[in-house]
Amino acid sequence: MFEGSMVAMVTPFKRGKVDEKALISMVNWQIEEGTDAIIPCGTTGESATLDFDEHYRVIEVVVKAVKGRVPVIAGTGANSTDEAILITRKARELGADGALLVSPYYNKPTQQGIYLHYKAVADSVKGFPLILYNVPGRTSSNILPETVARLAEVRNIVGIKEATGDMKQASELLRLVGGGFTVLSGDDFTTLPMYVLGGKGAISVSANVLPKKQALMWDAWKAGDIEHARRLHFELEPLNKAMFIETNPIPVKTALAMMGLIKEEFRLPLCRMGDENRKKLEKALKGYRLI
Repeated sequence: MFEGSMVAMVTPFKRGKVDEKALISMVNWQIEEGTDAIIPCGTTGESATLDFDEHYRVIEVVVKAVKGRVPVIAGTGANSTDEAILITRKARELGADGALLVSPYYNKPTQQGIYLHYKAVADSVKGFPLILYNVPGRTSSNILPETVARLAEVRNIVGIKEATGDMKQASELLRLVGGGFTVLSGDDFTTLPMYVLGGKGAISVSANVLPKKQALMWDAWKAGDIEHARRLHFELEPLNKAMFIETNPIPVKTALAMMGLIKEEFRLPLCRMGDENRKKLEKALKGYRLI
């Protein structure tokens, strides 16, 4: 039920508070540029430093701004199962179309613990679509393909954002779950390769900056225009690289500020980009005539 080019939305701040005006403007621009779904309060949205009220407010603002034009998939993951249930229930109440849940981080659960965590959340919000989020570089644990296949049997667990960057694992995952389960690229470097293997879309950081190009790559692939999709893949590679020269979302928020779309403001412990990397980012953006 979810497919295409999706954006892992940044959370703009202004003088320490969520900048709702900028957030609404970003949502509208994304939809106008062809983005197929909006994901607020994920890693790129600095969810780890939003308090509960801010987290809920961002979801609410995004849902109201979207007005049903595309799906809203709210980030609701936590390393506490009870907390993940609480946030996921609230996201459903606020009108989100689904939830994206990062695998529990820091406490490094076993595969059985990961399975029981997601099963508990799914059982608490029956009928509400959930997408798993596997990003071992952030969580220190890996949702193995066999575990995903077990979770795919839970009715309202409908997909996974796969951000290992390991195409061998992605291939095994897609072999096990088949075509009825949505596998999304969670790493901009692997978007087109994931499509080739059977992925149904991507949750992208780079789409914050060049949403139209990301959307056109999905559209070209889906239409069978492989050459066009490949050209867009290579065209986007310098931007994809620039978005990760420092910890996400530092580069993407810096880029959006350079483009005049948001204020350059982060929540500690994230901070301003270093001067040398800033020059590299500026050069990359100029290459796309974005600044």
